[in-house]
Amino acid sequence: MSYHLSLETTFGRLEDLAYDTTIQVDEDSKIDWSPSLIFPKMTGKDKVSVQEDPATRGEIVDRNGKPLATQREFQQLGLNPSKLGKGEQRSKNLEEISEEFSVSVERLEEALAPEWATGDVFVPIKTLYGDAEKTPLDTIPEGAVLGKESRRYYPLKEATAHLIGYVSQVTQEDIEKNPTLSETDIIGKSGLEAALDKQLRGESGGSITITDEKGNEKEVLIAREKKNPEPIKLAIDATVQQTAYDNLAGKPGSTVIMQPQTGELLATASSPSYDPNQMMLGMSQKEYDAYANDENLPFLARFTNRYAPGSTFKVITAAIGLDDKVISPEEALDISGLKWQKDESWGSYEVTRVKEASPINLEKALVYSDNIYFAQKTLDLGEDKFRAGLDKFIFGEEFDLPLHMEPASISNEDSFASDILLADTGYGQGELLISPIQQATMYSVFMNDGQLVYPRLLSTDEKKVKDDVVSKNAVDTILDDLVHSVSDEDGYVHSLYNPNFVLAAKTGTAEIKEKQDTTGLENSFLLYFDKENKEFMGVTMVENSRENGTAIERSGDVIQALENPE
Repeated sequence: MSYHLSLETTFGRLEDLAYDTTIQVDEDSKIDWSPSLIFPKMTGKDKVSVQEDPATRGEIVDRNGKPLATQREFQQLGLNPSKLGKGEQRSKNLEEISEEFSVSVERLEEALAPEWATGDVFVPIKTLYGDAEKTPLDTIPEGAVLGKESRRYYPLKEATAHLIGYVSQVTQEDIEKNPTLSETDIIGKSGLEAALDKQLRGESGGSITITDEKGNEKEVLIAREKKNPEPIKLAIDATVQQTAYDNLAGKPGSTVIMQPQTGELLATASSPSYDPNQMMLGMSQKEYDAYANDENLPFLARFTNRYAPGSTFKVITAAIGLDDKVISPEEALDISGLKWQKDESWGSYEVTRVKEASPINLEKALVYSDNIYFAQKTLDLGEDKFRAGLDKFIFGEEFDLPLHMEPASISNEDSFASDILLADTGYGQGELLISPIQQATMYSVFMNDGQLVYPRLLSTDEKKVKDDVVSKNAVDTILDDLVHSVSDEDGYVHSLYNPNFVLAAKTGTAEIKEKQDTTGLENSFLLYFDKENKEFMGVTMVENSRENGTAIERSGDVIQALENPE
């Protein structure tokens, strides 16, 4: 009998292996066995040797080369069965090890169950989170051993968890989805670690050879050189990212900082967060449940989650109105009271504002964030013109980013169901849904004379723009007005005023409530621009601001750091 065989190996495909043998056919048919039936050139006591040369996972670094995901040595806890003792002494030692390192005795016994786990050997138990020299060797319980192991490490910890993600050992489900994976592989499980996993893993090398009984190489069946990946450089600035995260103070919210003329994302912070190092090393069910059951949702990446943008969106409505000549900077409207409705067809529904001012022009409407002014002007625009203006932005578009987010949307249907919904949308409520990254992208027109710049996360991404979204005249008018929100003593952002720096800003509050004249959940927003130098712009959002503070309070430190970089 002769045949040819081809097979896939870890290092590639072996082609056209030729085999010859004989079969003795009788009641007990037998194949004439020889080592050449494993591989054709094997004889005697030859062995197959598989040597793997794993690639080192690529680093993720910030714009200045500072590591955001790298390798680091951790302490590894193990057991030496020969040092555990027997009987009561063994039980006592295992109890002490269990208590010292938070590992159940059952888990320790499982690790000691295999036949090889006897004598003077190292039985690995867990990788310890902390410095590689954290636990002194002379203080550990009898039978425990500490070694060192190189593992993935995230230096900024919680500050970059939602962006960078983490890695973990492959599961059977992972292998079913991607048969090229082996059970020893480490792969990205979330964030950029998952989105860029193939690029980060590189290509491991190694060989399959035939050796004689003394280990001498007889034939190389297949060999492949490893290819270590180059570091992936992000636009992120680690210092700005850390400051933005710290400024959120653990409250539910996010901050996105963009270099407006290039689209580079300098920071995408989300709070509260989790420690990706713990996720990578493995945590107890109790530790995981503490995250999973937290009502503030620490696993939620808020910079990609969509929200009603609130009054920050008034700058978009203002620009559309200026370009369509429906809004004139000099025109002042007579508006009295804190509530207004178009006519009786609105029933009990009324648009409300927080500050009474009359007459009120565009500048005052922006500085005082007047809902009634923008509701009236949006109705003057009408749905067709308003939607035509909005369609010049990025609604319905998917971004070319290694981050998943649903496209920004104007309304649930293709048209507004009522004038009320049209009016509400004009001042940033209604059914608008826009993520903080999408907001920063839309508002970039005010730093680029009306040109929209798309966000860039990787240093290799090319700049992408959309021209003539709004006019330069509209941009200049609105930016000048937004400076007064900071510089005027009664401006809503005056607490961030710095005479040495020209900051333009717009506050926003999106209220979510079941019925009018009741207290709802308020999300606070702050949009801010480096008006003169155009080095940065940002959007900060805080959920439930009545309890967690306003976006102004959660932006001061990062704006100060951006204004005065070291």
